[in-house]
Parts: sequence; structure tokens; C-alpha cells
Amino acid sequence: MKYKTSLFLLLIFVLNSCQDQNEKRLAENIKEAKKKEIIFNNINKGWSFIDEPINEISEKNVKDWKEWGDFLKELGGKPRKTIGAFQKKSLAIAKKAVALNNNIPAQFNQPNIKSRISILITKVKMMDLFIHLDRIPDEKVTFLIGEINKELVSLQRQMDKIIEKSKIPKEQGEEDFLRMLDTTRAIPNAALAPVPARNIDQNLTKIE
Repeated sequence: MKYKTSLFLLLIFVLNSCQDQNEKRLAENIKEAKKKEIIFNNINKGWSFIDEPINEISEKNVKDWKEWGDFLKELGGKPRKTIGAFQKKSLAIAKKAVALNNNIPAQFNQPNIKSRISILITKVKMMDLFIHLDRIPDEKVTFLIGEINKELVSLQRQMDKIIEKSKIPKEQGEEDFLRMLDTTRAIPNAALAPVPARNIDQNLTKIE
């Protein structure tokens, strides 16, 4: 009888322990779900990119520079419902950003434009990295979205400056001066005609 009583008490203890663990696990799951909901809401609220050209030059590039048009288009279209949708969108944006290094129009294929593209790509990649972490730092993701928008504006303004500068008529003689500075047009030393040495008359009267 004592054996049955002990067994019964042990069974009750095990059942209570299991119930406590289940309740604890359920509470943790609810807490984790609330955290994820907050992260989703913050990212959803901060997910706003400048996906339209800010000037005529940028708008023209949408047609003339396919990679630029594709990138701006990818920035549009806000994901919905799940954080997984934002992760998928972020990866697509990163791929389009990297492609900006391809087929840069000749007039923009210069260091100041390339450096801005490089910075833009770096910040897009950082955003994509953070949003794919197990514990997403939503504040960093939303901060980088703002930084990406700043780089987009900076890049488009620089494009506009280059076009405006190219419209300014050069002063007379500036073209010739620029050609002189171009080392590729310089005459190689080997092409210069050697200067003949003067014959010195050995019979010249020496001055005492």
C-alpha cells in the first residue's frame, strides 16, 4: 500500500513539473513573439526608400542606364505581413545595388561617382546583413535605410553637377591647355631631334 501511495505521489510531482515547464515555455514563446512583432512593426514603419529620381538627370538615367533604373524600381514596392518578406526584399535590393558597378555611362564613369556608388553598396549590404540575423537589430536596420536615402540623394546631385559643369563653355585656349596636360599626347623624348655639338676651333687664340 505504501508503495502505491509513493508511486502516486511521484506521478503527481512529475505531472506538476511538466505542467510548470509547459507554462514556462509558453510564456517564453509569447514573450519572443511580442519581441518579433515589435521588430516587424519598427522595420515596417521605417521601410521607406527614395525610389523616384530627384532631378531630370537621374530621370534620364532611368532610361539610359538600365542598372540604375532597375535599382530604383527594386527600392519600390513595400513588403507585407512577415519579416521574411522584408528579408527577401532586402536581398533583392542588395543584388541590384551591386549591379550599379556595371555599364556606368561614360560621362559618369569617374572617381567621384564610383566612390558614391561604392558607399551606397556598402550601406545596402550592411542593411541586408543585419536584417538576416537571428536577433534583428531593428534600430540599425531603420538607421541604415535613412543612410541609404542620403547616399541616393548625394549620388543623384553629383550626377547633376557633372552635367551642369559640362554645359559651361570653355574659355578660349582652355582646350589647348588641357591637351598639353594630357601626357598621352606628349611627344616622346626619343622623337626629339638631337642637337648637333658645336665644333670648337682648336686654333682660337688663347687669352693670356
